[in-house]
Amino acid sequence: MPQPNESKNKTSTGLKWLGGGAAMLLLKGKAILSLLKLGKIAGPLISMLFSVGAYALIYPWQFAIGFVLLLFVHELGHVIAAKRIGLPVSAPLFIPFLGALITMKKQPLDAKMEAYVAFGGPILGSAGAAVVFAFAYYYHSPLLYSLAYVGFLLNLINLLPIHPLDGGRIATAVTRWLWLVGLIGGLGVIIYLKSILFLIIWVLFAYDLYKKYISRKKNSQMRTLLLRFLIPVEHLREQGYLIPGPEHTRELPFTTYSDLERQQYIGIRYESLDYYGTARLPVQSIIEKVKLTRLEHITEETGLHLNALCEVRYSVYENDKYYDVPARDRWKYGAAYAALAGGIGYLMYLVHVVGNVNL
Repeated sequence: MPQPNESKNKTSTGLKWLGGGAAMLLLKGKAILSLLKLGKIAGPLISMLFSVGAYALIYPWQFAIGFVLLLFVHELGHVIAAKRIGLPVSAPLFIPFLGALITMKKQPLDAKMEAYVAFGGPILGSAGAAVVFAFAYYYHSPLLYSLAYVGFLLNLINLLPIHPLDGGRIATAVTRWLWLVGLIGGLGVIIYLKSILFLIIWVLFAYDLYKKYISRKKNSQMRTLLLRFLIPVEHLREQGYLIPGPEHTRELPFTTYSDLERQQYIGIRYESLDYYGTARLPVQSIIEKVKLTRLEHITEETGLHLNALCEVRYSVYENDKYYDVPARDRWKYGAAYAALAGGIGYLMYLVHVVGNVNL
């Protein structure tokens, strides 16, 4: 059994090793910055530093750095998983006291892809916490034990079947009935953690389920979207064309299409004015009709323009095939989900027993 002074020296040495590793990452980061565009990494790096500073106001600065690095490892797991299946994602963005996130620049094709990306965070994040646990055990460091415990807890909470947590996304490939488990179990977690943030997440999740399943019939009803198009008509007026007045209304022919990022667009044609314009749609939609409701005459430097106000009637497109996952894959993802959650829970227990970290 090491003596107190020896244990203290080992703890100090362990922290120096971790600090040195972090410093090496920062030094290599400078080299990477010279090779990459500053905008791609400056935002995440600045948000990371802000998060460290924010947490350091409440916790020791060593814990703040370690905690943010564990968040980084978790998000890096999502990035790696997304890259493996060809989904472009943003760099991690850190938000003090809220955690960190990445955004997908291209939506998954199905629930299986969504679950695959979701698994990446808890797997790599738990591996990172396990490395900290190993250092804590070797150097007998209370700080590292605390970091390891928080790291495991962070990844275990993320496995709760609640959107937008990772478990909620994994549930899409296992069974959506897990969302009901998350809805009920989430109340227990709120009571245990006494977290306002988790309460907000749970309320948003409950509202999302309400919209999906309770008011689905209402959601399928027709909706209205107003779009504006600026139509140049000076050249037509010079040729003697009759320019329609403000009260002119008519239905317009339209087309819809989606780009490679699955963003849907609508194109409208005003043949008598020789005009074709496009606009983005907020959601995947089925368009019923497009009606011109008003024309405003606007004079600009290039001449007369018409500000066309168009009313688009549409219904939201529900892609139920998104959740069609083969039974074999459902069992595979379900087993991995249970094993990962159980493994993290056991590691938390070991940290509690070995490091005497209070539950």
